[in-house]
Amino acid sequence: MKKPIATFVFAAGLGLAGSAFAADKETCQKVRISDLGWTDIALTNATIATLFDALGYQPEQNLLGLNVTYEMLKGGDLDVFLGNWRPIQDEQFKAYYDEGSVIPLVTNLEGAKYTLAVPNYVADAGVKSFADLAAHADKFGTKIYAIEPGSNQPLLDMVAAGRHGLKDWDIVESSEAGMLAQVERSIPKTEWVVFLGWQPHPMNLKYQMTYLAGGDVEFGPNFGGATVRTIVRRGYSDDCPNAAKLLANVVFDIDYENAGMDLVMTQGKSADEAARLMMQKHPEKVKKWLEGVTSFDGKNQALPLVEAALAK
Repeated sequence: MKKPIATFVFAAGLGLAGSAFAADKETCQKVRISDLGWTDIALTNATIATLFDALGYQPEQNLLGLNVTYEMLKGGDLDVFLGNWRPIQDEQFKAYYDEGSVIPLVTNLEGAKYTLAVPNYVADAGVKSFADLAAHADKFGTKIYAIEPGSNQPLLDMVAAGRHGLKDWDIVESSEAGMLAQVERSIPKTEWVVFLGWQPHPMNLKYQMTYLAGGDVEFGPNFGGATVRTIVRRGYSDDCPNAAKLLANVVFDIDYENAGMDLVMTQGKSADEAARLMMQKHPEKVKKWLEGVTSFDGKNQALPLVEAALAK
């Protein structure tokens, strides 16, 4: 087994110095995590991977589509996904929740939103809701810019059903980076563009943008008001209780994620660097995340190990 990066035992609160905790099974050492290529998930994944690594686990991130993520969780080929945006995914992947093949572990973010957006100059010209788009089809080129295939089903269904008069529109599927590159090209020229917007994300700091009203059918009320959950494969909490305890403890907030994502997208830090910097700036969060958590082998409490790793 991989040895923890620190070797001393911290047994405060147990009453017996040197007492051991229960270790996770050997099969739990590798933690298989889904990565969709979204900046918010890159940050949260890097955060949890840094913590797991310090505790002697072997986190492994897999770049997958959203639909593949759910299938792999169902099949037991993936352990955890930190990006269950609700309610939109709960509706799209309802069958997985109904059959219990994926298990919600914790709400890791509140106050998120997810719906279509336009630059402010487009909103100022009268486009403030989904219902306003069709009247300006020529200016938009009948295109809505979206993210990777597998994550845009509400928009594809909207066009197929002809809602909001958008039956002949195209959903341009690429990636978060590809979509934002189109926004970057459009704004300096004051060209009209409509795209998927969400918070937390540095786009909210970088662009003067307006979220469109009227997309309740597609994304839910309050401009796609959302929470984000961590979900795991069926049986993971029973198989790997210490790892599951860590995953259940790690929750974020909008300001934390916006700042961390800005380090990546604006300041050029890697997701790993940004995760470490944010944890160094917020030791109070790290302390709370590690309550009741031990090293993989069960011999050490988590906090001293992670503090030592972050100090390097």
